[in-house]
Amino acid sequence: MSTPSPTSQTASRKEKFPFPLLCLTLGAFAIGMTEFLIMGLLPNVAEDLGVSIPRAGQLITGYALGVAVGAPLLTILTLKVAQKKLLVLLMLIFILGNALSVVAPSYLLLLSARILTAFAHGTFLGVGSLMAARLVKPERRAGAVSLVLAGLTIANIVGVPFGTFIGQQLGWRASFGAITLLGLISLAGIVRFIPVYEQGSAPKLSKELRSLVKPQVLLMLATGAFGCASLFALFTYITPILETVTGFAEHSVTYILVLFGIGVTLGNIVGGKLADWRLMPSVLIIFGLLAVILALMTVLLESPVLAVLAIFVWGVGAFGAFPGINVRIMNEAHEAPLLSSTSTHSVLNIGNAGGAYLGGLVISHSGLHNLPWLASGLAAVGLVIALSSYLLGRRIPAATSAEATLSS
Repeated sequence: MSTPSPTSQTASRKEKFPFPLLCLTLGAFAIGMTEFLIMGLLPNVAEDLGVSIPRAGQLITGYALGVAVGAPLLTILTLKVAQKKLLVLLMLIFILGNALSVVAPSYLLLLSARILTAFAHGTFLGVGSLMAARLVKPERRAGAVSLVLAGLTIANIVGVPFGTFIGQQLGWRASFGAITLLGLISLAGIVRFIPVYEQGSAPKLSKELRSLVKPQVLLMLATGAFGCASLFALFTYITPILETVTGFAEHSVTYILVLFGIGVTLGNIVGGKLADWRLMPSVLIIFGLLAVILALMTVLLESPVLAVLAIFVWGVGAFGAFPGINVRIMNEAHEAPLLSSTSTHSVLNIGNAGGAYLGGLVISHSGLHNLPWLASGLAAVGLVIALSSYLLGRRIPAATSAEATLSS
């Protein structure tokens, strides 16, 4: 039996990701800009449309609800559409939603356009992750998924500040115009470079639903939800924490958030590589480290230098587990993974909203300084659920093997 030479193994490790992945990453980048850009332009939008800041803030809530509802709903409605055609359709919806945002004359029409755009969000990322996994060798699936998801994190570092600058200089509608242009470029790349794969038998809703309710799939969806809740329980209020607890000036917070975004992007890429190496152990280790660093932040946030270091490390861990979670869900729902994969993003958005809500309760009852404890506790719950999934996965093959032995 021959074994691969060290040279061939090295070449395999250094093999570049295929170019079509970048088309999907660009689509995810545009989606990330659409989701988060509005946060930096709320005063501009509110003034232009004649609404209050809190009412303008509902444009963010409406988008999150659109993702949570739209991902499974749109997946069910388009279940029999081939994956490449579905990606094209989703990007067309995304482009239309942003184009309508550019010309929306009223608040209600802008909210409607945002919700329409959000419907494409979760399904595009879910189908895009499945397509990314098919474009590479099995041992590089998590890395490919992390590259697509990196589009979201890079949008926070580059896209949102740049889009906010455009909006402040040329008006908020120009920012959505820029996103529309990015969507068109991504659409052209998808049409030209994404291959068409044979689907075999058409997907069935009953089969997709059975895959979705598998215990392992549900456990990993819950793990992702608590991971997002942990992130947003603290991140939603990080600016007042850094200003009030740590004592940073307002202009300094911007640079710290960029550093956090760099950490998130780095963690997402490294997390993908770790998941390709050891999937569930890497998820468990990352959640464990998150619980510890967040607990330590109750003390570290008192020191400006230690706070900056802790926030960077937290950023690295914050998204590090998500490539592994996505691939684990694909693996467990392999017979019918589409609904499970797209529902991941619905559940993550529910986690976002839940974490922010719980953070608000903690602030009301015990103050900003206790938020890291909440975030640490939510990460610890995610760790326990992930550990349950890992132990269940080890026990089921053992039970199957024992049954086979007894019957022989």
